[in-house]
Amino acid sequence: MALNRCRDTRRAGCWSQGRGNQLRERQQRSGRRLLRITGFRNPSQEFPMTTTVSTNPLRQRMIEDMQARKLGPHSQRSHIHACKRFAAFLKRSPETASADDVRLFQLHLVEQGISICNRNRIMTGVKFLLRVTLRRMDLVNEIYHIREPQKIPLVMSAVETKRLLAMAKDPRTHVLLALCYGCGLRAGEAVRLKVGDIDSAQRIIRIVQAKGRKDRHVMLPADVLELLRKWWKARLSFFDRDVPVQGRWLFPGRKRNDHITTRQLTRLFHETVAAAAIKKPVTLHTLRHSFATHLLEGGTDIRLIQALLGHDKLDTTARYTRVATGMIAGVESPIDGLSKAAAREAPKKRRKAKDMA
Repeated sequence: MALNRCRDTRRAGCWSQGRGNQLRERQQRSGRRLLRITGFRNPSQEFPMTTTVSTNPLRQRMIEDMQARKLGPHSQRSHIHACKRFAAFLKRSPETASADDVRLFQLHLVEQGISICNRNRIMTGVKFLLRVTLRRMDLVNEIYHIREPQKIPLVMSAVETKRLLAMAKDPRTHVLLALCYGCGLRAGEAVRLKVGDIDSAQRIIRIVQAKGRKDRHVMLPADVLELLRKWWKARLSFFDRDVPVQGRWLFPGRKRNDHITTRQLTRLFHETVAAAAIKKPVTLHTLRHSFATHLLEGGTDIRLIQALLGHDKLDTTARYTRVATGMIAGVESPIDGLSKAAAREAPKKRRKAKDMA
């Protein structure tokens, strides 16, 4: 029902009629029943595949299957949203889906104008439901993925990067952006750094359980180390003074014993971009692209760059060869060779003409 239970425990038998009367009036005017959906207390909680308040058994089975396979929280939320969309399209439980339903759903996604990336992500979640939870291999065979377009990463020049770092409004923003560019860190890796991850003696930073549940080491430049030391002196330790120093977050957030979020870091980045008057449509991940591209232009071996970035495949790192503008501009074109050859031939022709004369 749309009626709200009173919060006052002394009036447990009382029901608040105000909101309920408004909903009933809207229901009478529209001639259809309105369903009120309350929000989740935890923003990271998965959405159910149906609009019922109680947990759907199929949804619960799928969550257990994902947890048993150690899928990350982002992957779980993505799969749940995908299956919720599939169920909304069917207007019934996915357990009753047929091969035609899967085919029509894929056509529906195309008609909605969804990007190829999002379309493939949705079908990956549906495929998990059908293959793992429902064991419907006949329906899995109806799912296909579309090849995504290969786009060249956007890169900032060294001058633009220097201007960006110079316009950071405070020491925390400065050191965070310096870590993303100077060490090639992802946003999630930068905000989750702890004091114990910084090894100033060996000049390395330990990245713990990054993307793909992988650890790796990156270099610690002298300039970044100096910025970290300045930030540590200015950093407030009110919320984690009871935590051992090695276990403290380098960049504490608003909540006790928690780090700042990637959303906060992204907001700080765009504020700095606006202050630096950079017109390119850059994102925070552009700093990581710029890190790899500038290393490649500087002559660093591509396999070392692969290790620093944490890529499994060399092909992923090799795409930066397509955006290394310094290397591309330095390649001599065959048309330049034609003009040089003509210049070399001109003296020979003149000498031959003199000899004949």
